[in-house]
Amino acid sequence: MPKSDAAYFPRHLIFAGALVSGVLLALALHMLGQRLGLDLGGLWRSDLGEFMPARAALAWWLVATAGFAGGYFTSTLMHHAAAGQIPPRMRQFLIAIGVLVLAAAGQAASAPSTGPTTPGVVTGLAALLLGAAMAFCGAHFALRKG
Repeated sequence: MPKSDAAYFPRHLIFAGALVSGVLLALALHMLGQRLGLDLGGLWRSDLGEFMPARAALAWWLVATAGFAGGYFTSTLMHHAAAGQIPPRMRQFLIAIGVLVLAAAGQAASAPSTGPTTPGVVTGLAALLLGAAMAFCGAHFALRKG
């Protein structure tokens, strides 16, 4: 049963938290994907015989889905957390998952780069912008629904 005097975070604070979380998750999965051979820059390579490499398309979808899901779930959780509607065990589980994903991304990012520097920077910026846009969309849909 919801409380009648439930307190909520301001919308701009929820959007900021959702954007940060969505971007971090998108960048983490971008770094992990690079270690697995999923490269965002494969779409711009002209030396491939294929029209659109499936690995590059999968990388774009992975980053976009991670950004959207990160923004959506973070905004939903922040909206309900201020009212005390999240059980402590669920909160601890989500924190543990976030720490593990970011630790794996940090480990993947600390490895030496195998590709040229300029395409790596461009794909990193593309992942950042895509993650931010999708995190904003996820937060918008979550707050609009609630």
